[in-house]
Amino acid sequence: MLSRRPRRLRATPVLRSLVRETPLAVSDLIYPLFVSEVITRRTPVSSMPGVAQLTVEEAAQEAAAAWAEGVRSVLLFGIPAEKDEQASQAYASGGIVQRAVRAIKSAVPQMIVITDVCLCEYMSHGHCGIAQIEGDHVEVLNDASLELLARAAVSHAAAGADIVAPSDMMDGRVAAIRLALDDAGFENTAILSYAAKFASAFYGPFRDAADSAPQAGDRRSYQMDPANALEALREVALDIEESADMVMVKPGLPYLDILWRVKERFEMPTAVYHVSGEYAMVKAAAANGWLDERAVTMETLLAFKRAGADLIVTYAARDAARWLREG
Repeated sequence: MLSRRPRRLRATPVLRSLVRETPLAVSDLIYPLFVSEVITRRTPVSSMPGVAQLTVEEAAQEAAAAWAEGVRSVLLFGIPAEKDEQASQAYASGGIVQRAVRAIKSAVPQMIVITDVCLCEYMSHGHCGIAQIEGDHVEVLNDASLELLARAAVSHAAAGADIVAPSDMMDGRVAAIRLALDDAGFENTAILSYAAKFASAFYGPFRDAADSAPQAGDRRSYQMDPANALEALREVALDIEESADMVMVKPGLPYLDILWRVKERFEMPTAVYHVSGEYAMVKAAAANGWLDERAVTMETLLAFKRAGADLIVTYAARDAARWLREG
């Protein structure tokens, strides 16, 4: 009997491309942007090389540049000048994210604008909901926070957001947001739920970029325990029942098993977040000559696709778009 030789199909780049199982396209990528009222010009984030806080005008310019390179979606995070215990700037019609949505839609009307719906950047204490704080003990009030999250989502939709993305991990927030959007006449605004968001050590650089570190305690009482996979599936199922249109797993590489299970179980449009710590580690290793940044980044993005991701949120979106063009 003649032996099979899989290596026959690996001999040349063209052959490898011909039989490649998992495609990666620039249309898969979502580009996060940090928009700030605190700054007057582009301000680099020291822990995330290549990433910066932007003014509203700069965010529109960055979105336009990304569009020209083939990136079709951005995800907005806002940094307000003023914070309080009701996160009032999260749902203000003239808030930083709301103004950024309008500016980007004016500059690039076809760009898909996704807005992060959370309260942490807008709360004086840095937690993702209304909180009672005594020393280091923090209790985030789930039900009291839902109204504010829904108000924020509606204000984003009114500004022109195509998709709202609740990332707070409050129970019932997808249902509250869907009801509020529908009541306000935004039935066509989609919800991308951070359905399985883990309490991860990989978020550190993001908190620098978004100025959102908790002032007391941590977020382990509402973000997921990294040890729990079955609970992640239950969380995703609940959000789908509450009318989430898409679901997300966050972080990415340490949770590829969760990503795979979510896609296999629910067959829903599924996103993954290539988070700040994952991005920063590659940047640091590349700067020291320990890794090839392009090769490692593209292998990482391909791993997300192979594990079931339809969409990838990544700070490397513009770089990846260029590398995909170059082949």
